[in-house]
Amino acid sequence: MRSFLFRLIGILEIAGGLYGAANALHRVLRMGSTYDALHALLALIVFGFVLLAGVLLVEGSERGVAFSRVAQLLQLPLVATPVFSYALHAGAFLNIYTTAHLARPWLDWSFGTQGFVLAIAGPSAARFGANLLALLSWLILRLR
Repeated sequence: MRSFLFRLIGILEIAGGLYGAANALHRVLRMGSTYDALHALLALIVFGFVLLAGVLLVEGSERGVAFSRVAQLLQLPLVATPVFSYALHAGAFLNIYTTAHLARPWLDWSFGTQGFVLAIAGPSAARFGANLLALLSWLILRLR
């Protein structure tokens, strides 16, 4: 069962990492502003790391387990404030979040997708949350 779950996590990391890296590479090669190019380059590095972690995990490497743990931790927080925003997902997500002005939790999910948000700005209504799929994957990766 452990092997199956590790392979499933690795496949999602490979798919999301490859899709995200290809998208980021396309944005890097476009001639845009310096800010857009730096953001795309950072996204390329992050998604390349997730892709590498997935490949090593599918191969059964212990380094793949360690890299995948870090990749899952990078996908865990969801922060969107007027001052700073951060979110990352590769492959799939199951997000639970709340807005600062409403104490009601919201649930959002998607499969076969990627996304990277890192900004010095954000929405007027602050949102905070966690990627439950990343948390579950991180816990599974701690199985010995």
